[in-house]
Amino acid sequence: MGQRAGVILAAMLASAAAAAQAQEQTPPAAPAAGTPASPAKPQAERTLEGVTVTAAPAQGLHSDIDRKSYGIASDLATTTGSIGDALRNIPSVEVDPQGNVSLRGDSNVTILLDGKPSGQFKGASAAQALQALPADSIERVEVITNPSAEFSPDGAAGIINLISKKTRKPGASGSIRVNLGDLGRKSGGLTGSYNSAKLTVSADINGRYDPQSAHGLDARTVLDGQGHELSTSQTENRGGGHLDRWGAHVSADYDLNPKTRISGDLRFSHTDVDQSPRALFQGEDPAGDPIQAFDDQGRLKWGLGDREAQATVRRSFGGDDHTLTVNISRERIDDVRDQAFDLTTALPPSPAVFTDLRTQNAADGSELKADYVRPMPADGKLKAGYDLRVDDNRYDNIGRVGGSPADALPDPTQSNLFLYKQTVEAAYATYEQPFGDWTALAGLRLEDVDLDLNQVTTVQTHDTSYVRAYPSLHLAYKISDAQQLTLSYSKRVQRPNPEDLNPFPIQLGPLSFQAGNPNLQPQTTDSFEAGYQYRAGGAYYLATLYYRQNAHGVTDVITAQADGVLLTTKENLSDSKAAELELVANGHLTKTLSYGASMNLYWNEIDAVSDGLEQLLDFAGRRSAFEVGGRGSLTWQPTARDTFQATTTLNAKRLTPQGYIEPFALTYLGYRHKFRDDLFGVVTIQDPFEGLRFRQVTSTPILEDHSDQHIHIRGIFFGVTRTFGGGGKKPREPTFDFGGVPQP
Repeated sequence: MGQRAGVILAAMLASAAAAAQAQEQTPPAAPAAGTPASPAKPQAERTLEGVTVTAAPAQGLHSDIDRKSYGIASDLATTTGSIGDALRNIPSVEVDPQGNVSLRGDSNVTILLDGKPSGQFKGASAAQALQALPADSIERVEVITNPSAEFSPDGAAGIINLISKKTRKPGASGSIRVNLGDLGRKSGGLTGSYNSAKLTVSADINGRYDPQSAHGLDARTVLDGQGHELSTSQTENRGGGHLDRWGAHVSADYDLNPKTRISGDLRFSHTDVDQSPRALFQGEDPAGDPIQAFDDQGRLKWGLGDREAQATVRRSFGGDDHTLTVNISRERIDDVRDQAFDLTTALPPSPAVFTDLRTQNAADGSELKADYVRPMPADGKLKAGYDLRVDDNRYDNIGRVGGSPADALPDPTQSNLFLYKQTVEAAYATYEQPFGDWTALAGLRLEDVDLDLNQVTTVQTHDTSYVRAYPSLHLAYKISDAQQLTLSYSKRVQRPNPEDLNPFPIQLGPLSFQAGNPNLQPQTTDSFEAGYQYRAGGAYYLATLYYRQNAHGVTDVITAQADGVLLTTKENLSDSKAAELELVANGHLTKTLSYGASMNLYWNEIDAVSDGLEQLLDFAGRRSAFEVGGRGSLTWQPTARDTFQATTTLNAKRLTPQGYIEPFALTYLGYRHKFRDDLFGVVTIQDPFEGLRFRQVTSTPILEDHSDQHIHIRGIFFGVTRTFGGGGKKPREPTFDFGGVPQP
């Protein structure tokens, strides 16, 4: 840690330690010092790596001063597939056809699992991991659009926290589920747990198999900057394959004594993707005469393995509200990809070319975290903590080229080794205090960051160190028991993905290359929000207005090279602004018919005037756009045993520095029947109208590119869930779930 932040970090931790000692010696009047800790499970509130996961109803909305938590048990899109599908029905969240998640139109989102960062949700593997994680392993989704200083500032758009299901039934309990679909789709899982006064042990194992297919067309025109065509081309893309995933999770909590709890957690998962892409290319000169034609057929094999272990000690000082939690964790991600292509060129006649690029990426993450919570006078609450995280990654690319696999030789233009190490040391403090009908939550987080980059092959190194402060402020005003106003501010940061910092050019296809930029700066965001909430019975209505100002935003920049080749790099934008009005409504139309709806009105502005970036992007000045998105669902329960549901989402049009991405709509249909209290059957249909399309337009004075990809996920699924145990308590009814969205 740098000397600049060391003194401040030490002071904040010393204050927390002193407070803990004082509180231990003189406990508050309520609860008494002798109050025993809560049993291993259940408890009303549980601290996980600095994120307080509050028990809430299995369905509907639970709102705190700095977050909103949505139960997904009533969403019938969560029984047979992935959490990526369930997120589509959460207000503020969008999932694009590739599976990438955005929050209020911004893809710079941090995804947590039970309050902890997970390497599987970072970088290029994030979309695939979300499409592989079973939705019925998640109980609730916390959406934190303006996080307090308690949280890491990573993720300019905010945080999505996935809270796993945790059995709170006494004794032994569990469930088994099986889902079958068309085209050989299938998924299933087995859960089990044991809960006593001192010990809780739970485990689950799950798997899924999902065939994938897609096709698309890319039409490209290269210009001279004066409106004259230099060449045109069309590329037809086809692809098919499958995703195969399994995962397991084991956790245990044990109360050593009434004040001390120890916990352990192990997670394993492995995902295999096997695809066979094909690209048919035809190029013409300005007169319309053919000048180039080729057929590029390939095989992509991708294996992603994730292993994580963590241990936690939680000490209570006179009640659950006064605690010290220390957690240590270690995670290993192994990401291995093999991309082999056979290129046959018909025009001009050329020998066949075989290329093979094997990437072996290893990411090790280690974290030590301490969180202290103490009740204060007049219903106040102090939180303070320390967080040390070290990410040590290795990216090894090995290329081969030849006329065929048999005579392929090492390709130095595609072989390289890139090393990445980032150390983030942080301390935070927040204070929450009510003042009559007002409640204030103020916080400050300090971070000391060291970043070391080493492109071993080209002998390029880059080291960066900096200290930054991230303040936050949340205000809530209680108008009545049913109405509340909120105001908030937070400062956020979006650090570049490690792959985005590797300057070595990597070939993605015959006419497509990608290179990173080691000089990228983190994007910083100032985020402001104002919200109104009204609750009446089982209905709730939300209205939120936000404004974000981003500096040094990272974006893709596409430039035309020789022979029609496109190079995609990363650059920092000078500035961008975004505003949104979000309206959410959930309630009942009749006793048997309920609805959920949300609408988002976006405004976005991009400023490209910065250090010659307007020349790089091939335009100057500011670009802005208004966009509309939303979602709606209807749930009909004609009898106590039957439930029907229809859900439609509309992803808004998105502005990019060099064009835009078209909107798309996606629909799910579902039916559930309860045979008895512990046996359920589910039928679901996903994308019946085949609306999942990804259409992007790039338009500059030297390049016009229209890309249209149609991803085929239309299918029907049949599922059965059987629950058992739980001391005779009525089990929760399972939800609908749909298959994962394939990758193009």
